[in-house]
Amino acid sequence: MYMKHLFTLLLSIFSLAGFGQQKVFATKTGQIFFNATGGIEKIAAVNNQTDSKFVDQTGQMIFAVLIKGFKFENQLMEDHFNENYMESSKFPKADFKGFITNIKDVNFSKDGTYPITVDGNLTIHGVSNKVSTTGTLVIEGGVPEINGTFKVKIKDYGISGMYIGDKIAPDASITVKCKYL
Repeated sequence: MYMKHLFTLLLSIFSLAGFGQQKVFATKTGQIFFNATGGIEKIAAVNNQTDSKFVDQTGQMIFAVLIKGFKFENQLMEDHFNENYMESSKFPKADFKGFITNIKDVNFSKDGTYPITVDGNLTIHGVSNKVSTTGTLVIEGGVPEINGTFKVKIKDYGISGMYIGDKIAPDASITVKCKYL
């Protein structure tokens, strides 16, 4: 019994020692820009309340955003986005869980712009798909900022509506800008 407790204690100490060297960066004010302009009408929105975290040693990252947090220039367009297309009452958030695959190439103690590759699962409208994209991780004064743009096919996430392909582009451009603490 004594050996079992000693083993558990030692395992806990070694585990905590490994985690103590990692730093978790976080923000609740990241930005996600959405653009699905297809016809003559601009269909674009921004969400300034993106919750995101990433770990400097492993590159593990998450993003979470409330769909109703996207703000359009036109209130009617925002209402249609939430009610008819995104069904935000039924699917209130979107999230991404993945990794910066080349995190070892980033020197967190040196200011600079580092190219990154991100792989993971993006969940929108209750549907998850693998996503792989590139971006940059900027270090300025020890503060990281992640920037990137990628496209998603609206139909791949089970989003439908009569104007997709007419007024609404079949592919949406997503731009992420998150400054971490």
